[in-house]
Amino acid sequence: MKRIYLFLIVSFIFSITGWARGKDGYVVAASEAVKSDAAWMKVVEALVKKHKAEVVFYRENISELQEPLRQLRPRFVAFVEKPEFLNREYVMEGHRLSRRLDKDIYADYLWGIITGFSADDAMKLVDRSREPFLIRTALNTTGEMSDGKYFTRFAFMNDGSNGPGWWGEKNETLEKTRHYQTNKWNILDKWVEKYKELDPDLLVTSSHATEHNLEMPFSVGNLKADAGRLYADFMTREYLNGTSHPRVYFAAGNCLIGNIDNDPNSMAVGWLSGMDATSMVGYVVTTWYGRNGWGGLKYWTANAGRLTLAQAIYLNQQDMLHTEFSWYPEMLGVDYPFYAGDFGEDAEFTKIFKQATGSVPTKDQKGFVHDRDVVVLYGDPAWDVKLRNPEPLGYKVDFKVKGKQCFVTITTNEYFDGALMKGGKLKQEHVTDIPFAYYFPKRVNNPRLAEGQEWDIAVAEDFLLLYNCDFEKNKKYTIVLDIN
Repeated sequence: MKRIYLFLIVSFIFSITGWARGKDGYVVAASEAVKSDAAWMKVVEALVKKHKAEVVFYRENISELQEPLRQLRPRFVAFVEKPEFLNREYVMEGHRLSRRLDKDIYADYLWGIITGFSADDAMKLVDRSREPFLIRTALNTTGEMSDGKYFTRFAFMNDGSNGPGWWGEKNETLEKTRHYQTNKWNILDKWVEKYKELDPDLLVTSSHATEHNLEMPFSVGNLKADAGRLYADFMTREYLNGTSHPRVYFAAGNCLIGNIDNDPNSMAVGWLSGMDATSMVGYVVTTWYGRNGWGGLKYWTANAGRLTLAQAIYLNQQDMLHTEFSWYPEMLGVDYPFYAGDFGEDAEFTKIFKQATGSVPTKDQKGFVHDRDVVVLYGDPAWDVKLRNPEPLGYKVDFKVKGKQCFVTITTNEYFDGALMKGGKLKQEHVTDIPFAYYFPKRVNNPRLAEGQEWDIAVAEDFLLLYNCDFEKNKKYTIVLDIN
């Protein structure tokens, strides 16, 4: 233990100090394996220069960073790691570590993992996320967002059905997405065709997957990974090229596709390196409930043009934590027993849950615990990447700090759509309505609802969630928070 602390102290000598510590600072965390590799250290150094960041190192496990991160109190943490050291346990510990820096129940920073098949590939994630980016084109294989309204050019295929196949497209000459029926055996061919044609900014998927393949659809077609690249598994392999622009891959409902599983030949590495995803979101375990993946997508679409990808993922997760706490505070200490198998074991989970809360879990409670720590963000958590909003937002948000109070004011206009603010009907069976969500432009200290305010909120130093708010058009609403 003394060796670990000594190593961390020495590591701080490497750090660049004095930049927004405890406010809006950025920390780069890396392993000893990265520290001893000159090529990978260039990735660390690039992030340091890009964000004027602090650097901390760990020897064996990221849990060693709890005390250094508590002292630094960053708003963003990027973990730079080689793929052979990344797995589901790394991701789950990453989430749990983010909640251990102070006494509240929420995550204390936005975080992501920077990796790739090679150090050069990891560097691309850093370089391509330097500037703000607006998503305009997409290739989607889910039934969600199939109207294509967020995109100027768009195509979709239904990869989640074992019945007749459907695909659709929208471009500059088509005002609305046109849908066509096709044989399910043609879906993968059509996906490859549209991938090449669109060179999309965003790819969204949800069908059956593992760490090494993505079915499209069901067992009919497959994308597979090979040495940092993806290929369509036709009679003759067709390797897919990447792109020259930033890109997001959002695996909203796929099992396991985000789990690198200590294997550079995994699908996640193929998406990041071969397909040039600047950011990727995905599950590291099998998924059946879907609240975390689909919830993140719902937050992002409902707040198109306002929330970055990382902010949407983060706010959805804080909403989940708030909901668990409202059911049973003790729920937050229950971790899903993934050690019992891919889906865990109901009897083991029920036993653990009942010991903690005194009650048998409902399906929703089981699903929330299952999903809480198993969706990963690869890429720079500070990257300003947003969905294009095709319509007027319908409201504006003003943020002001005056003395020992913080004021968040929402002003609606004639375009305001309360149903859209709540997420519309995107995956309603998994997520239901979402609250108004706001990520503070700067961190505030110890916010809490001011006396006389009766809003139903979840709040911490970085965000505000506002529940049960039925805003009306052309009105102004102000939430007053006391701060230290």
